[in-house]
Amino acid sequence: MTEPVQDEKLIRNVSDTALWAAVFRAEENERPDALFRDPLAKRLAGERGVRIEKEMKFSGSPKWPWIARTVVVDQTITEEIAAGTDMVINLAAGLDTRPYRMDLPATLTWVEIDLPGIIEYKEEMLANYKPACQLERIKLNLTDGSELRPVLAELGRRAKRALIVCEGLLVYLSRDEVAGLSSDLAAVPSFRQWILDLVSPALMQMMVKQLGTHLEAAGSPMKFGPEEGPDFFVPYGWKPVRVQSMLHVAARLRRLPLGLRLFALLPDKFPAKGKRPWGGACLMARV
Repeated sequence: MTEPVQDEKLIRNVSDTALWAAVFRAEENERPDALFRDPLAKRLAGERGVRIEKEMKFSGSPKWPWIARTVVVDQTITEEIAAGTDMVINLAAGLDTRPYRMDLPATLTWVEIDLPGIIEYKEEMLANYKPACQLERIKLNLTDGSELRPVLAELGRRAKRALIVCEGLLVYLSRDEVAGLSSDLAAVPSFRQWILDLVSPALMQMMVKQLGTHLEAAGSPMKFGPEEGPDFFVPYGWKPVRVQSMLHVAARLRRLPLGLRLFALLPDKFPAKGKRPWGGACLMARV
């Protein structure tokens, strides 16, 4: 991941969305009332991230869901560590900096799994920074089950109680790929909890209309927005234990734009058959 030439595609591959997310975290970091601090985000986003964020604004790219999701995942990680989690496995970790910015036990093992390009970029950019916990990175294509399963099995043998973190990944996978990943995670006994983000079919259609052109051109179309909502995962070994819409979380955090505040009066739960726009974070537990 190097800085672009001007005639390059805005988003070259799905990993470029991590630069975009880093810009949002950098902007939050600079607020006097920041909900979290991420001093490394600006460095990781770079000029390319700023360009992506600027140009994607014309396609409609609100940052409040990203900020709300970050807060929810931060809180979940803190809670699960207090409950005994000794390993966090971040799938499609992108440019996440939680091992550096959160107050984590030095004994905690944190494993980031992602494509080689983004891990190499991240290692280069953060070479002079020290994480708070024991940080490992694994270069891997998460859609290749034959490559992923033995890695998960080995991590599972090392952990007593592991939390899986999955942000901004599932929407780019097919139903079969999500089902396969869910089953592979459930097959490891020490994988106890899984925090993931999910969108309804109605919201996915909106996202495709607003952002889909850039993502499809990069070979990363959005695919997964199940009408079953969190219950999609039950046949594959996971049950929802806490489901929060980002709309309601953002309203509580005072990050929801004025024009959307009336919508926060709608029910928080996943809409029937996903016919209403809904995006949220789901904490799952083994069935």
